[in-house]
Amino acid sequence: MNNFGVRKFILSQILALAVLSVPAAILADGTAASTPVPTAIPSALIDRINRLVEADNSRLTAIFKDIHQHPEIAFTERRTAAIVARNLKEIGFKVTGEIGRTGVVGVLENGPGPTVWFRADMDSNSVREATGLPWAATAKQRLADGSEIDVMHACGHDAHVTWLLGLAKIMAELKSEWSGTLVVYAQPAEEVGLGAQAMVDDKLWQRGFPKPDYAFGAHTFPGPVGTIVSAPGVRMAGTDQLDITFNGVGGHGSTPQMTIDPVVMAAQAVLSYQTIVSRNIDPQAAAVLSVGSIVAGRDNNVIPETATLKVNLRWFSPEVRAQMLRRIDEINDGVAIAAAVSKARMPTRLMKGTAGPLVNDNLLMTRINPSLRVALGKDKVLDEFPSVMGSEDFQEAFQSLNTPYAFILIGVAPPEMYTKARAAGRPFPYANHNPDFFVDLAAIPVGAKVNTVAVMSVLAKRP
Repeated sequence: MNNFGVRKFILSQILALAVLSVPAAILADGTAASTPVPTAIPSALIDRINRLVEADNSRLTAIFKDIHQHPEIAFTERRTAAIVARNLKEIGFKVTGEIGRTGVVGVLENGPGPTVWFRADMDSNSVREATGLPWAATAKQRLADGSEIDVMHACGHDAHVTWLLGLAKIMAELKSEWSGTLVVYAQPAEEVGLGAQAMVDDKLWQRGFPKPDYAFGAHTFPGPVGTIVSAPGVRMAGTDQLDITFNGVGGHGSTPQMTIDPVVMAAQAVLSYQTIVSRNIDPQAAAVLSVGSIVAGRDNNVIPETATLKVNLRWFSPEVRAQMLRRIDEINDGVAIAAAVSKARMPTRLMKGTAGPLVNDNLLMTRINPSLRVALGKDKVLDEFPSVMGSEDFQEAFQSLNTPYAFILIGVAPPEMYTKARAAGRPFPYANHNPDFFVDLAAIPVGAKVNTVAVMSVLAKRP
């Protein structure tokens, strides 16, 4: 998940939560009609899921370690996609690959009933791993241009894929317990915000796959293993990835008067951008603007022709997004004009990827949480939780279909490490996208169980 920063949240301050209830309907005569409160799936079925997860844990752990040791950045996830496709075929899914370049879709039909889609993202980050784990990623990835970069699953997508494969196997083994259609799919390029749209653009909804009645996804977060966030409403911010290129006049470092220095323009813009959120956006409207990379030149004594800023935005309101983009353009033009750049060489803005806020469906969350509480314990399922400035593109695949969806956060940090961090005044022991990020192996079976129980809450046969 892009820059998974958590806003104004202290996990230990969230009290034990009451079970969600559905209010009674009011009839025409003013009396209250009894509206059934969503109930959990049978505890016997949850016990069967637990046993199957335990039996499959060694396989899932091996898959996880393998994927973690072989990370692949956006749109290059061919090895990971092949693992997904091979495992799904062995389980009995009908598999289609190379959707949106590397995406994989598996379909398991099991009689009449709802159609559920479940997603896992596959891509890694350009981060050099520092965990020192025996299964740490150590090799660089060679890009198409011949260059090499450090790569690491620093956001838990290796766990997401593993959980998907665990869910798929359990659901195939429990076909007698549910009815409907399960579609699991591995998505490329979430980190750059382009993967979901790439699959849609590659005719995802015109290929004959059954349309979803519900959609599910899950993501790691560095809370304690065994704790999940399964909350309704706005969960994550919208995001944009954009490149700003300043065009200058290159030359020798000893004669700057004969150049127009794009590095100086880029530096001025970076500092000016910081006033957008602090001085242009309403203080009560959440927004983040981050510059993640400055690309300019190579040699110490050469002023380059161009400098490019790689910028990331976070927002909840489309109006705030528009305001940030407008101010970025105004700052860019102002900096260039002050540097005497000609009209023909004014700065350019390239929009690379975007996703709107992620909003969990209230009724669907009410439906799945009773079963999750039985599976994990009432105090382990947090259904009241602040929205975060982290972002997702999961929801973008379903925008045109208006599909209700549920996106769950699953804790992956060792509980003792989390407790120690809280005692030291830190919200988490480590952050996503950090070289020290890791998924505790104890979280592998937990994630498989959580996702299976959530999906079963919709597909399970009821008495």
